[in-house]
Amino acid sequence: MPEQVRAAVLRAADRLARMSVLAQDVSRLKYVSGAREEALRRLGIESVGDLLFHIPRRYLDFSHAYTIESAPLGQVCTIAATVDRVVEKRPRPRMSVTEVHLVDETGVLQVAFFKQPWIARDIAAGDRLAVMGKVEFAYGFKQMSSPHYEKLDAGAAGSIMPVHPVGEGISQAWMRRIVSGALECAQTFSDPLPARLRAHRKLMSASRALRAIHFPSSMGERDLARRRLAYEEVLLLQLALRLRNDANLLDVAPVSHRRGEHVEALLAALPFALSDEQRQAADEILDDMARPDRIMNRLLLGDVGTGKTAVALVAVASAADSGSQACIMAPTSVLAQQYAATSAPLLEQVGVTSALLTGATPAAEREQILERLRAGRLDVLFGTHAVLADDVVFNRLSFVVIDEQHRFGVGQRNALRAKGPGADLLVMSATPIPRTLALSVYGDLETSIIRHRPVPGAGVTTRVLDEANRDIAYGAIRDALAAGHRAYVVCPLVAESDSSEELEDVPGIERDDEGRPAAGPRLHAVETEVEHLTHVFPEAHVAMLHGRMTAREKDRVIDEFRTGSIDILVSTTVVEVGVDVSAATVMVIENGERFGLATLHQLRGRVGRGSDAGTCFVMAPASGRKRISPALERLRALEQTSDGFALAELDLRLRHEGEILGLRQHGGVTLRFVDLDADTDLIEAAHADAVELLRSAPRLDSTATRPVRYCVIDKYGDVFKEVSGG
Repeated sequence: MPEQVRAAVLRAADRLARMSVLAQDVSRLKYVSGAREEALRRLGIESVGDLLFHIPRRYLDFSHAYTIESAPLGQVCTIAATVDRVVEKRPRPRMSVTEVHLVDETGVLQVAFFKQPWIARDIAAGDRLAVMGKVEFAYGFKQMSSPHYEKLDAGAAGSIMPVHPVGEGISQAWMRRIVSGALECAQTFSDPLPARLRAHRKLMSASRALRAIHFPSSMGERDLARRRLAYEEVLLLQLALRLRNDANLLDVAPVSHRRGEHVEALLAALPFALSDEQRQAADEILDDMARPDRIMNRLLLGDVGTGKTAVALVAVASAADSGSQACIMAPTSVLAQQYAATSAPLLEQVGVTSALLTGATPAAEREQILERLRAGRLDVLFGTHAVLADDVVFNRLSFVVIDEQHRFGVGQRNALRAKGPGADLLVMSATPIPRTLALSVYGDLETSIIRHRPVPGAGVTTRVLDEANRDIAYGAIRDALAAGHRAYVVCPLVAESDSSEELEDVPGIERDDEGRPAAGPRLHAVETEVEHLTHVFPEAHVAMLHGRMTAREKDRVIDEFRTGSIDILVSTTVVEVGVDVSAATVMVIENGERFGLATLHQLRGRVGRGSDAGTCFVMAPASGRKRISPALERLRALEQTSDGFALAELDLRLRHEGEILGLRQHGGVTLRFVDLDADTDLIEAAHADAVELLRSAPRLDSTATRPVRYCVIDKYGDVFKEVSGG
């Protein structure tokens, strides 16, 4: 081995050895044994790395601490004082108040904790306490209600005190001591990021960032540390997403599609000319498909009614021009059936054959479809998960479309692509998401966006109503039925007995001490609502639709609603995507406070799709306070804008990114350090750097990138066995 190569290998091996410090068991640290070790493991802390990334949930900033007298009213302040006495009160049944009286040399502060009786056992007279909360004045005293608090003890050195998540068996003071010991052990920790990258992005080193995130000298240093850790988090995710695809696509020859007579014939057959945004998206897709050196991975993002299907069909026609096959997979049989019903006539006009395959397809018809598919006599297959079956074999699959991509797992996406090695991929979503979230979650995909409807339609007006105004919504349903139109009523539950804990975790939902949704307005269930509405509208045919019905039952109900045999369709959010009934002009959404903005926006997009304007009534509890509740504030935003992307930005600020896209249910990841609303520049930079790193080292196997590769594989596990060679 040449000396120069040997030296490079030794340097890389040394860096990897120094990185392995984080993998060592937490029990090797000073102070970690017995009950404290058990307490750490209950918190999910198994290694030194787990501990160092167990970051504080907040900080008490004593560099800006106030005395009780100097604390300004109406502002969030940190005050350090001594407990004078603790008083427990029960002003009414099921309501406990713990009053803590704090004193310093300047005055008295009254602190009230509601429904937290354990605080009286945690705090005693004589304790030194730091409290952080809004200072108010009443009955002659300064007061705080349910502030963050921390007992000040031997671990409270320095002007900024971290407050870590802890549990039974380990105190804040012990956590700080143990973390300090871990930081000492990790002094030799080698930074996984290449030095030139850190210098270019002006990022502090990893070891300094870890120390500063736990024990910052200032809040400014804490912010710089978070920024460094956030950049690394996004970079690793970007690399993981791209490597996930590349592991399957390396050494696979791309299909170079052509734009020929089928594409031109389809453009001519469309009942409308593509809008500028549609044409730009189509051109981007066709250009990607034509490349001989790269397999396409593209996301087509567009709000409800922006015409994504027409753009996808142009790409399907390009596959036909190339003598190969296409597959369009949808998450529900309703949506797959709609695709086939609207697209097949257009494709037939231009000489492209197609068929629909779902779980409800009769056995004889299914066998006929599969035979045509294998023989190459079928150009396009529309379907649901049914297309993933082992006996669904294509003659030459070169183009895959997956609609509502976030409803499918990564494995399902790859399983479909495996049926056509080298096939180009187009994923579509009608859930508007901000660019930062698109880059973070779909970092392996190039993005095309359609923001405006090419055919606006009559549109939809949204109104938020409380129970006292329910007659307005019912009156609108009566008027719609009298005009020959139809109506939806959407409920959060299928049956009264269903658990509300399965519903979306949206802001503004009050919770009890166990973290469960507190008692509130009755949650409406489809089965009960059908019975109720049958009495309210005796002249109407009311029917139900929900996910527990078979595919065949759902198809029958949708057909009857579309043709007018059903007047009022009571449904769960199964109608959120894909149900297109132009005669439906009214929607009533029950318990609107229990849905996220993205879901509500998708639901209201089901009405006003034709020439008649639609109205969506969102039922929500009345706000009995002077201050509007967070839930009602979200719904007011829904009233004021029909821009799905503006609502997505708001939803991103209010909710976790994984909740917006359902990532937790579909094998997604959670970002701990990144603020998707504020870190736009950081996310853009990490995206660009990931692309550049993989351009120079497609498997991250160069000397400079091997530590990053090690981190990606370590963090994202079995997904990257192909990349790691494991």
